[in-house]
Amino acid sequence: MDVRQLTPFLSVSSQISTTDVGLAASLGFKTIICNRPDQESYDQPDNNDIRTAAERHGLQWHYQPVISGKITDEDANTFRKLINECQGPALAYCRSGTRSTLLWALAEAPRLDAEAILKASLSAGYDLSTQHNRLKALNQPSQPTSSDVTKRHDVLILGGGAGGQAVAGSLLKRAPDLDIAIIEPRSEHYYQPGWTLVGGGVFNRGDTVRKMEDVMPEKAHWYHCAAAGFKPENQQVILEDGEAIHYRILVVAPGLALNWEAIPGLKDTLGHNGVTSNYLFDLAPYTWELVQSLQKGRAIFTQPPMPIKCAGAPQKAMYLSCDHWNRSGALANIDVEFHTAGAALFGVADYVPALMEYVKKYDINLKFQQNLIQVDGPSKTALFEVSDSEGKVSQIEKPFDMLHVCPPQRAPKLISESQLADAAGWVDLNPETLQHNGYGDIFGLGDASSTPNAKTAAAIRKQAPVIAENVISALKGKPAKAIYDGYGSCPLTVERGKIILAEFGYAGKLQPSFPQWLVKGTEPTRLAWLLKEKMLPWLYWNAMLKGREWLAKPEILPHQPAQHEAAEACDFQEK
Repeated sequence: MDVRQLTPFLSVSSQISTTDVGLAASLGFKTIICNRPDQESYDQPDNNDIRTAAERHGLQWHYQPVISGKITDEDANTFRKLINECQGPALAYCRSGTRSTLLWALAEAPRLDAEAILKASLSAGYDLSTQHNRLKALNQPSQPTSSDVTKRHDVLILGGGAGGQAVAGSLLKRAPDLDIAIIEPRSEHYYQPGWTLVGGGVFNRGDTVRKMEDVMPEKAHWYHCAAAGFKPENQQVILEDGEAIHYRILVVAPGLALNWEAIPGLKDTLGHNGVTSNYLFDLAPYTWELVQSLQKGRAIFTQPPMPIKCAGAPQKAMYLSCDHWNRSGALANIDVEFHTAGAALFGVADYVPALMEYVKKYDINLKFQQNLIQVDGPSKTALFEVSDSEGKVSQIEKPFDMLHVCPPQRAPKLISESQLADAAGWVDLNPETLQHNGYGDIFGLGDASSTPNAKTAAAIRKQAPVIAENVISALKGKPAKAIYDGYGSCPLTVERGKIILAEFGYAGKLQPSFPQWLVKGTEPTRLAWLLKEKMLPWLYWNAMLKGREWLAKPEILPHQPAQHEAAEACDFQEK
């Protein structure tokens, strides 16, 4: 929980969880105010659960949702009345804390000086300087309300995850004085590839997270808030406080959304009743707890329809669990099942033989074309939709003692409901240049992209330099010449100490980074495990996010003169 104090009576925070409610009570808060609408994003906790938790801890609960980017004076008046009536100290939250801060600022504007409000907001970590004129107008009604404060940047990056940070690093290596800004509401940055090893008892959870402020490039401006929409025709991104940020080039890297609600009953039982997922920072330790405690029964691992990030992650969790049970002698008493909505164990056939050796070793029951559609936590049963070879669909219910779920995944609503999306909801990009197919001043990378590559951090490592090269070209008015070949990597942790290092590009073409005599990617090796456990985390924090492009230099196409340039050259030669 990221609590920022505005006044002795009111503090604000980014999205809180039910667990945070107890912490808020221990800090002395008496009231919780939710300013975020229900179901604003797929990964948002249920407000009813947070309300129940607040009431359980004896806290007052108030729900005043406001729409990102559309906060009215009436909203501010309602907030002012609420603050005057509720018991304090109070904690207000939204997605990033920005909306709650702006509500307070607008509510206080009639009686406080605008400069004092802006100073208090900034000291709490929220820059509301673009609202200066509006705040001043509320304090002095005779003044105009339109704002003359406009923020513009050469490059605006949406998303401070792996994609956004890697692009910023690569851009600043090429142009240290480039005016770059990053929009990111979170206060933490996660090394998500490490969560598999947390769930396998290899990493500590704390090793996979750092403060966002420690990761942000010093030369980039950080908008610590969420985006609410796009106006690509005006080269603008609208922030959740309603401010429009102008750009010359926009890079879109928001990541994807984990759609837990798509499986009824799942969200309510996550972290309980033996149901877990390495796809969440908070749950990966619970996976390891379940693996250690399970001595007999049925362990089910699931994989939904594509696309998902890191398509091998559901299997990685399974193999590491089986390895522990095998070493402890419990495997013979555990029925391990892998239920996948797909028709194959892995999308690139070259790696399947080695994986099948481990399937046999651990006696795993493979269940193809079986998609998890419902979970009943208290009864420990899972319902699957089964498709046979003739396309007939039926349902089967399975009891479990442990259930590891990979959730369905999709693009965030911010993308899927915008002009930037293709028919399937993903950022509509050219698969080679990563330039938007409809807007030449927009580029994209990472998990929310429409490109048909594996959604992995390794793919981002190769995409970021391509984006950087093409953005620099676009700023100079030149065409994109850097090419992305679809590279992705999936280090398949088949046992503790060995990994199958799957590396491939578009259409499943193998793209090994190392000589086969050193690391044979289609077979498990200890060197690949060393790479995954020791080297890749260090490279992520110290190279990839810093613009150091080791083994990631982009392919640059030679300049091809336009037809008019060629014609002029011919004319000159004739003359």
